[in-house]
Amino acid sequence: MTSRVLVTGAGGPAGIAVIRSLLRRTDLEVLAADMDGWASGLYLVPAPRRRLVPPGTSAEFVPALAAMVREDGIDVVVSTVDVELLALGPRRGELRPAVLAAPSEATIAVALDKLALAERCRGHVNVPRTAGLAEALAIQDWRFPVIAKPRFGAGGRGVRKVPDRAALEALPADEGLLVQDLLPGDEYSVDVLADAAGVVVAAVPRTRARVDSGVAIAGRTVHDPELELAAAEVARTIGLVGVANVQLRRDREGRAALLEVNPRFPGALPLTIAAGVDIPSLVVDLFLGRALPATVPFRELATVRFLEDVFLDPAEVLVSDHAAHQDAPA
Repeated sequence: MTSRVLVTGAGGPAGIAVIRSLLRRTDLEVLAADMDGWASGLYLVPAPRRRLVPPGTSAEFVPALAAMVREDGIDVVVSTVDVELLALGPRRGELRPAVLAAPSEATIAVALDKLALAERCRGHVNVPRTAGLAEALAIQDWRFPVIAKPRFGAGGRGVRKVPDRAALEALPADEGLLVQDLLPGDEYSVDVLADAAGVVVAAVPRTRARVDSGVAIAGRTVHDPELELAAAEVARTIGLVGVANVQLRRDREGRAALLEVNPRFPGALPLTIAAGVDIPSLVVDLFLGRALPATVPFRELATVRFLEDVFLDPAEVLVSDHAAHQDAPA
């Protein structure tokens, strides 16, 4: 029996990786959606399976997706965009009979709130000291430099190094910042998959040798029990079912410590897939109610990424009010 899967965020690295993974299966029909008609992932699927959606921040987004589910007979919705998950998490029931292949609303909320995440995981894994700005100003024994970052945010946006007490006291109070001990060691991303019971079946650490706009474009998978166990414990602590990307960095003593969690498919997913853990395919099986293997092993593998062009007839380009850029009028 063929199932229909709708993948949103088709213009991003994660969306493209998910689409490519699922297209390898003969038992799935893949539809691709994005708010931008220039999103390259749209053109990986046949023209009748390309869709435009409103932005995830729009009040029209969830109703538009729900209508798409009904009209296209969708069985599984896979969103690869944080803001879409925030909108869909509490309203996933509106997508029925389709299922949203994403962690629970509670897991998404705690993962995307860096202060709540640190508080939840403290005592379970190594967590750097973390405080909201007001509380941080009252703490006298910070070891400078420290890091200031938005409590809510992704892709490294708004992160800054604070060299001393004067700079800490000069931080703006209206940007929702938190302050965190600096972790000076190497950073790792661990792609984690947990089954329907919350049992972690795969935890794949990756180095981030080169990073562009928050996405690793070069790196390798590594077998490191400390990283794998730490990421699995984070997943259990936040109640993960499905996929998440756990970011860890070594502290001054060389121990793995929690940075943040992205409760979605990561942008560097192709490396994890090539290393033996086809997370998109496994996640779709999970949310279709199929049992996952008890464990999914991976091998050590390196990658470097490059741009790949998709050529098509100009008439095929979908016209969107939300395109990142539009053709200039003739």
